[in-house]
Amino acid sequence: MSTSGARTRPESPLLVRARRSQGRGLLLLAVAGLLWGCFAVLLVTPYGDDGECPALVTSAYAHDDDCVESRDWPLMTLLLGGSVPFAALGAAVYASASTERRVAEHLDAPPRD
Repeated sequence: MSTSGARTRPESPLLVRARRSQGRGLLLLAVAGLLWGCFAVLLVTPYGDDGECPALVTSAYAHDDDCVESRDWPLMTLLLGGSVPFAALGAAVYASASTERRVAEHLDAPPRD
């Protein structure tokens, strides 16, 4: 029991919805981050049948025709291109939810004297 005598009000539905939307935005940004991580792993690991082709970001990378053909370029392009909608949508959802949350907190604030 509180000794201050102030009653706590339940959270408004607007504030609850804003927090939920912020979580969804962060989830979409996390998916984009995972796709970027997978892309980065493919970029720094050797590839080929037995790993005979060096990683793309190393200084020892040789533009050997066999290495270029054995690289899975469509997968890398799909990972990088597929992350863009998740990142853009996640940033937009998170930003709009943050604005909505600020408005809800302002509306829930007790009036000043």
